[in-house]
Amino acid sequence: MDFFVEEETNLLRRAVCWATDIIVVIALACFTVHAFGGQITVMGNSMSPLLESGDVVLMNRIGYDLGKPERFDVVVFQREDQKQNIKRVIGLPGETIQIVDGQILVNGQVIEESEDQKKIALAGLAENPVELGEDEYFLLGDNRDSSEDSRFANVGNVKEHQILGKVWFQIYPTVEMGNVQ
Repeated sequence: MDFFVEEETNLLRRAVCWATDIIVVIALACFTVHAFGGQITVMGNSMSPLLESGDVVLMNRIGYDLGKPERFDVVVFQREDQKQNIKRVIGLPGETIQIVDGQILVNGQVIEESEDQKKIALAGLAENPVELGEDEYFLLGDNRDSSEDSRFANVGNVKEHQILGKVWFQIYPTVEMGNVQ
């Protein structure tokens, strides 16, 4: 009889420990997502093929409290109209950006991009040199022919305080789960 009571007690203890572990892991995951970043759903195809409309990504808010955005970072920023967008950092504070013959020039030098990046058909404001202030960034979508970005007056140069964080991890769809580069 003592054997069955002891066995039930051990089984109950293991179940309580298991349930406690699950609750702690879920609580830590929720805390991490909310304290260090946020979950963003991609709207539109301006970052295609990297990110498609409906994809869900995690954003690191704290990273830019400790440092500054770097060239080619994928960031979330808040536009003047309060909409949040995801774009790639191309120009850094103090630089001059221009798009000539479909290529991006930073301070007069062509920047090297991935081979799958097509030439830019519409230079927009960057047809002429765009000088960035000490707290401004020039952002472009990866899908340059279908992106509302710093080339256009309704977005323009993005101030540092508008950048909410760096996109670092894609969580949906699960087949695409992984770090965002």
